[in-house]
Amino acid sequence: MPIRLHAPRQAFTLVELLVVIAIIGILVSLLLPAVQAAREAARRMQCTNNLKQLGLATHNYLSAHSRLPLCLNGTSKPLSVHAYLLPFIEQTPLYNQVDFNTSWNSATNVKALATSVPGFNCPSQPTVSLPAGWASTNYRANQGSQLLYRQPPTVTSDPNYGMPAPNGVFVSDRSLKFAEILDGTSQTAAFSEHPLADFNNAMVSKFDTFRPGTTPNTVDEAYQQCMSIDTKNLALQGSSDVGAPWLQAYHSTTQYFHVMPPNSRSCMFPPGRIATMAASYHTGGVIVAMCDGSVDFVSSQVDIAIWRALGSRNGGEVISAN
Repeated sequence: MPIRLHAPRQAFTLVELLVVIAIIGILVSLLLPAVQAAREAARRMQCTNNLKQLGLATHNYLSAHSRLPLCLNGTSKPLSVHAYLLPFIEQTPLYNQVDFNTSWNSATNVKALATSVPGFNCPSQPTVSLPAGWASTNYRANQGSQLLYRQPPTVTSDPNYGMPAPNGVFVSDRSLKFAEILDGTSQTAAFSEHPLADFNNAMVSKFDTFRPGTTPNTVDEAYQQCMSIDTKNLALQGSSDVGAPWLQAYHSTTQYFHVMPPNSRSCMFPPGRIATMAASYHTGGVIVAMCDGSVDFVSSQVDIAIWRALGSRNGGEVISAN
């Protein structure tokens, strides 16, 4: 009977197995950043669309009312621009729940206060624990490139007497017409973005609003004084309630200024001088909705003069395409 010879069985050696595992690990390490980049690109696209919808809603509001939405109406706790735009972003039922005759935190606004609006939030925003009954927003209305939070006082003894008036498109006590945007709607910002903070003044978040304790007289002084503080000093915490509730008109919740560049730092100064910035989780800059309805991505390295020009409605600046 013939004897059959069998070839030796082929198998991985330990070294070969380790090499295969190493190769797989390298491939995964190369793949993960690409997947993350693709996901962020999708999130950024959705965020851009959200701001686009706010810009279009503003135009539709203007068509219906001949003026822009009211930003601050002189009350101590006014309602946000966002509240007025609700019917124009397919949120009419929520709009009907808002009591515009009272403050944002009144008993009649409890339900609206807690209602999350998907179009108000950027998908790049990490999850943050919000105070009970508050819903958030990552989008803010442009108050301009000056410091005053409200209109200049007429009383000469007031420390803000003689300060320049707010020069954005959503300013206190005024509902502007598009004709008042003298710099042109394509050259003037309407909305930008800002991440949520930590809602806790006992800890520091980079997106808190800080209180340096100084009194700057110019935007350049505000910029320098804000950027020079020690943010780890809890005594300099101004407001950690940043980004919620969306129903409240407030400089750290639904409004921003073009005093300092995007992704720098936000500060509040007494008496009523504010420099809250635009910021985002998108690499390298922020998304800005312009008054003409267009949406642009603006670099964090943008020249400060150009950034301030984008924030003003009537500065007469010429913004170069270069």
